[in-house]
Amino acid sequence: MQEQQLARGLKNRHVQLIAIGGAIGTGLFLGAGKSIHLAGPSILFAYMITGIICFLIMRALGELLLTNLNYHSFVDFVRDYLGNMAAFITGWTYWFCWISIAMADLTAVGLYTQYWLPNVPQWMPGLIALVILLIMNLTTVKLFGEMEFWFALIKVIAILALIFVGLVMIIKGFSTNSGPSSVTNLWSHGGMFPNGINGFILSFQMVVFAFTGIELVGLTAGETKDPEKVIPKAINNIPIRVFIFYLGALFVIMSIYPWNAINPAKSPFVQVFVAVGIAAAAGIVNFVVLTSAASACNSAIFSTSRMVYSLAKDKNAPVPFAKLTSRQIPSNALFFSTVVILIAVILNYVMPEGVFTLITSISTVCFIFIWGITVISHLKYRKVRPDLAKVNKFRLPFYPVSNYLILAFLAFVLVVLALAEDTRVALFVTPVWFILLIAIYKVRNMKENHPDHLKKVAEN
Repeated sequence: MQEQQLARGLKNRHVQLIAIGGAIGTGLFLGAGKSIHLAGPSILFAYMITGIICFLIMRALGELLLTNLNYHSFVDFVRDYLGNMAAFITGWTYWFCWISIAMADLTAVGLYTQYWLPNVPQWMPGLIALVILLIMNLTTVKLFGEMEFWFALIKVIAILALIFVGLVMIIKGFSTNSGPSSVTNLWSHGGMFPNGINGFILSFQMVVFAFTGIELVGLTAGETKDPEKVIPKAINNIPIRVFIFYLGALFVIMSIYPWNAINPAKSPFVQVFVAVGIAAAAGIVNFVVLTSAASACNSAIFSTSRMVYSLAKDKNAPVPFAKLTSRQIPSNALFFSTVVILIAVILNYVMPEGVFTLITSISTVCFIFIWGITVISHLKYRKVRPDLAKVNKFRLPFYPVSNYLILAFLAFVLVVLALAEDTRVALFVTPVWFILLIAIYKVRNMKENHPDHLKKVAEN
């Protein structure tokens, strides 16, 4: 019997926009005010540094995926180079990362909908969005790609509109309630580092969180037509996207408004559009963040189901999760992840807010682990398979220096997380998650190697 394979239904335009969508989080639209308030104009350097590191991580990921076109996710190469236990921990950790992101974004869908429909209960829009996204994900992988294409396009148009409007305001010296729009606003209010090196360092926590999900393009490898062409193109364009969407948008915002005139509690996008006289600015940005939240939830449903499918194929999750439908969709894995997301949404209303913040902080620490394990896998692959590295046209530049540079940066971010009070707790709680996974793996292995179990397998 022929082994079931995931459908390769994602086209080049789908993957390119999934890569853009992964690099532009809701954090840019809503969280930019907070990060500007923390670091001032030096936030531009924080985004630049993190963008370079994320590009190098993606080059390592791309090189590994293209060594074997049967790799459907990074769990596959982690198993090959670091062993089954590392694959088990990585797979379930990545699944948890996206489940917590889905929790946050479904809650956001409810909040953003209340902007227009204040009398609608907060849980209802989230539930409706989850059901629609599940149905669409069950149809074809092409439909997932199509949804992500349009979701990401809305984000791209919003940012490009902000940059265009902003540049016109700067060129014309448009006057706001904080004075004229000018590039000099970047350094004439306390310099580039108005809060000193301390504010700059603390901003990395938010900046790194804004980039979580960038690795999603690597998870589409198993369902991409012509991955050898599409994946390198999507990864190589990351620096251009970071430069335009993050640096471009923040440069324009801080040139129009001095950094200390930006309200950290509000979206700076709304402030800019309101200044131009667009009365519906808040409504437009609300629509953009609503689609951005729906996009993140869509990505979560897709990525968690593919991760469970990958784990099940390696017997690291219940075998039924490896079953595909006639449309080559892992439906059992999809239903499982969606049910867990649904439980999480219910818990979100029951639990106090502090617990929810803790979960998302743990998720950030777990994403750092995922990036780190990818880079360590790359180091091992280069060491044990130089033959594959020699023929691979898509290699990580400056190996092995770049590998150690990435790992040093990730260690630095963990130190930054330890400095901030609201994220410090996550560093102490996260090891519990890894200890739990190791314990589950060890217990499961003991059962599988038990003489009675081996006897049953032999009889079957």
